[in-house]
Amino acid sequence: MAQWGAVFSIIVAIGGAALLASVHKIEEGHTGVYYRGGALLTSTSGPGFHLMLPFITTYKPVQTTLQTDEVKNVPCGTSGGVMIYFDRIEVVNYLIPSAVYDIVRNFTADYDKALIFNKVHHELNQFCSVHSLQEVYIGLFDQIDENLKLTLQEDLTKMAPGLIIQAVRVTKPNIPESIRRNYELMESEKTKLLISQQTQKVVEKEAETERIKAVIEAEKVAQVSEIKFGQKVMEKETEKKISEIEDNAFLARQKARADAEFYTAQRAAEANKMKLTPEYLQLMKYKAIAANSKIYFGNDIPQMFVDSPSSSAKTSAAMDIVADQLLDLD
Repeated sequence: MAQWGAVFSIIVAIGGAALLASVHKIEEGHTGVYYRGGALLTSTSGPGFHLMLPFITTYKPVQTTLQTDEVKNVPCGTSGGVMIYFDRIEVVNYLIPSAVYDIVRNFTADYDKALIFNKVHHELNQFCSVHSLQEVYIGLFDQIDENLKLTLQEDLTKMAPGLIIQAVRVTKPNIPESIRRNYELMESEKTKLLISQQTQKVVEKEAETERIKAVIEAEKVAQVSEIKFGQKVMEKETEKKISEIEDNAFLARQKARADAEFYTAQRAAEANKMKLTPEYLQLMKYKAIAANSKIYFGNDIPQMFVDSPSSSAKTSAAMDIVADQLLDLD
């Protein structure tokens, strides 16, 4: 019985170990691939717990979410023969789950070494070999990451469909110390030149501003002068019109007055002409005599009205003179 107990214990232990070895877990964001005797199996598994044949089947989780591969210390020779080094190049990529089996079958589970690390070395050296140090270090440095991304994605689309390059970040390369000092000196001089140019632009802008201010001020003065001149012209024209109106009114009044006086004199002359009748002259003669305030008394008074030949002629002549004087007064 003791022997059977020991055998049972061994069987239970082996079964427990086999059960533990067959149960495995795939993390979220990964896809499991399986090997049996070193051969890749066609089945894959998603996140969660799974069972496999213990001891003869193994698995590897393959990440299918965004991951960043860092390629460090990449040597690069420029077209001028200068050797430079890129400290770190970061490649952000992800693998489509449906493409895991094909990529692992063709490039193993460590596919990023062949498809990313080696390709980065190759493409970066290709870029440096056709460009000068000036272009790689300064002129075209801002284009390296985008060009590297496009080149990698173009090759991966042909070689390993399903592996997507999201972004590439390239650090500034290390160059020989002597050349670096020259570049720093050149950048310093360039900075001084830029400062000088900016200062010149500021001075030119200030001068332009002052010129514009002067032009605006002159235009304002000219406009004010023009307005004042226009006002004076309008005032003079107004005064001229008023003077013309007053002159016309005065002329009209004088003409009306002259016409009235002429009409009055004409009518008076016509009236006087109509009055010059013998009867009217005789009446006026008697009025003139009656208006005389002198009264004579005596024996000879009646003789004034007696028609004697001599006295009658004298009296008539005197009366005619008086009548003429009265007409002149009228």
